[in-house]
Amino acid sequence: MENNTPDREPRSAVWRKSSHSAGDGGDCLEVALAAGHPTHIPVRDSKKPGSVITFGAAAWGAFVGHLGTTG
Repeated sequence: MENNTPDREPRSAVWRKSSHSAGDGGDCLEVALAAGHPTHIPVRDSKKPGSVITFGAAAWGAFVGHLGTTG
């Protein structure tokens, strides 16, 4: 995991929330997959969208894969 400064945030990023998120703006993480940035996955808190952290693609894939196994 590495901290991401605002100038490294992909401007073309389309932010997504989980389909399990409530529509009331509750606590949620958002993730973006931007064209041209396949090795870094930006993640942010929907309540504080100015703060972004990035994960390497392999680490993010392992995290998401583990979520699917924990039910």
